[in-house]
Amino acid sequence: MFPLKYHEPVFRPPSEAHSFLLQVTIGCSNNKCTYCDMYRSKQYRERSFDEIKKDILDSYHYFKEIHYSPKRIFLCDGDALGAKTELLVKVLELLNKLYPNLERVGIYATAQNMLEKSDKELALLFKLKLSMVYLGLESGSDEVLHRIVKGNKAHEMITGSKKIMNSGMKLSVIAMLGIGGEKYSETHIVETAKVLSEISPHYLSFLTTMAIKGTPFYRMVERGTLKELTSRKMFYEMREILDRIQANKNIVFRANHISNQYPLGGTLPEDQGQLVKTIEAWMLETPVDVYPPKPSTM
Repeated sequence: MFPLKYHEPVFRPPSEAHSFLLQVTIGCSNNKCTYCDMYRSKQYRERSFDEIKKDILDSYHYFKEIHYSPKRIFLCDGDALGAKTELLVKVLELLNKLYPNLERVGIYATAQNMLEKSDKELALLFKLKLSMVYLGLESGSDEVLHRIVKGNKAHEMITGSKKIMNSGMKLSVIAMLGIGGEKYSETHIVETAKVLSEISPHYLSFLTTMAIKGTPFYRMVERGTLKELTSRKMFYEMREILDRIQANKNIVFRANHISNQYPLGGTLPEDQGQLVKTIEAWMLETPVDVYPPKPSTM
């Protein structure tokens, strides 16, 4: 039996499905985003090195018994890059020592985490194989970011993202369809495309915003102060954002999260036109009054 007892719930990006998950922090340092219920049951804290070391050694002995050595490791929870650099270095050094075949370590981050780390610190972490960073941009609109209580502005997202990529790390950015509701849909489209063009991350993914019971976003929908987008309008946002992105390098695009109605993928700018045409076909097939499935029906 796998020896680790995680502080549930635990989340990771779809691309980390086969990674060894290791909790460095518990919860999320912001934990105020109106749409998110992922870490609301947890009080944020940074785990001690002794706690983490025990998990690392326990899992190492387990993996050794089954003749397995993980090549990918993902550091949880919500924004583990916010942990002290000294702690991250100790963790990474031990992981590298025990797993000589380790190829990469991934981590969630906020713009604040990125900005707080110096170039020297990021370079050191990259040297220790921390090489994949996931940023929840959600929107490029400061108005929308303020309303969802994201905790950062668009220019901070851009600056932090460039710091990460300049360190040698790969950056995967997540944007959310429908996060501004109907009222802010157009500004969300225009500003998100601008920010994504400016950042031009290595990877880009879209998630569909869902009103999850118990969240402020859900309560706004229930009260009628925020109008959700229909499925067709979600497709419209996706099409418009993709069509407006002017990448300065190749971006691997994916929309394969469970929240999305159909999987979609390609590389920008090479596949941009075909992606837009595919979405337009979906729009034509989708009735105007249909909404995305609710979380409980998925």
